[in-house]
Amino acid sequence: MKKLMLIGLLVLFVTAVYSQDKKNTGQKLPSVEVRTLEGTMFNTAEISNDGKPVIICFWATWCKPCIKEHDAINDVYEDWVDETGVKLYSVSIDNSRSSSRVQPFVNGKGWEFDFLLDINGDFKRAMGVNVPPHTFILNGNNEIVWQHVGYLDGDEDEYIEIVEKLINGGDIK
Repeated sequence: MKKLMLIGLLVLFVTAVYSQDKKNTGQKLPSVEVRTLEGTMFNTAEISNDGKPVIICFWATWCKPCIKEHDAINDVYEDWVDETGVKLYSVSIDNSRSSSRVQPFVNGKGWEFDFLLDINGDFKRAMGVNVPPHTFILNGNNEIVWQHVGYLDGDEDEYIEIVEKLINGGDIK
């Protein structure tokens, strides 16, 4: 009986994760007020990249897969920008108790992305993010065209492949 319950929970989890991969596709970003690392207010509807793709990664300082993902992307990010012009926004979902750790954490890691703080979780909720890391890719029109929940080694290769397909007018499905 316990084995059957475990299998049922696993199926439910996989179904929930898969269903998140399709949600929001084709939609524009919601308009939500968040903060930059410097403390200024920033409206998420202003996220753009002059007609080039954008990657948005939701993460937290307490999330080990998020840190692995950011480290892996940081290793190749400069090349990505040179080759495709892609821009990455990293959205911390750390709450008011842990958000003060974000800037020292980022500085210590030497990550070179644009960082936003979603302290109240408004942007996270508007985007349907339940579990970090949750990564979105936007086309040049700022429409969500792809998303992925979780991180496994090598996922960053898929991210840049999708960005390259978008730039070259290829089908990403």
